[in-house]
Amino acid sequence: MAKKVRVVIEEGPKGKRFVAWAPDWPGLERGAKTPEAAVESLQEYIPRYVPVAKLAKLDAELAGATVMDVVERYPGTGSTDFWGISFAYSSVDSLALSHEQLTREIALMRACWRRFDVVRHRVSAEMRKGPRGGGRDRDRIVRHTLATVQEWARKVGVTTPSGDVIVDADGLKAYRAAHCRAITSFNSEGKMARTWPLRFLIRHTAFHTMDHTWEMEDKNVKMGET
Repeated sequence: MAKKVRVVIEEGPKGKRFVAWAPDWPGLERGAKTPEAAVESLQEYIPRYVPVAKLAKLDAELAGATVMDVVERYPGTGSTDFWGISFAYSSVDSLALSHEQLTREIALMRACWRRFDVVRHRVSAEMRKGPRGGGRDRDRIVRHTLATVQEWARKVGVTTPSGDVIVDADGLKAYRAAHCRAITSFNSEGKMARTWPLRFLIRHTAFHTMDHTWEMEDKNVKMGET
């Protein structure tokens, strides 16, 4: 019997964009102009997410998952319509996290970070440009991705020295460990990440990381695997 992937759909208030995301797989999220297209895109991206699940040693749970099971639909924000990205949190995000659930979610968020690091070190420094010649190179994508995640980490009290963006391997290792400890501490105290539920912080962080990981893969001008 085929396995199911639970799916939640966020609807832009003007119906311009819909976002499908998998609550059991932080980082697996896609947007489109219709809910059906968003779910279809999410399904198509499962093979691209498998390396993340494998790094977290959870790929056996995802293997053979071909049935998309929509468990909730909820309204998003104007940013949902504009960007086609989840900017609101659902009832699923607001559910309490047990120790086991949190451990699993953090493992997948860490796996997203590891996949991002693997890809950024394999792709070309110069990225393929858009149809009008625009677009960022690899290092700008990397810095943007890390800076955004580090900005969100402030919601659980994790800051960087002098507000600098940490990009070096040793610094990232220590920073990410502190990030995960802070989330664990907030969860044990029943605290939110300011106005964000911890589940939303985790999945938003994981998605932002994976979205730019896939961007680098798609714009890579080198031949071969990423």
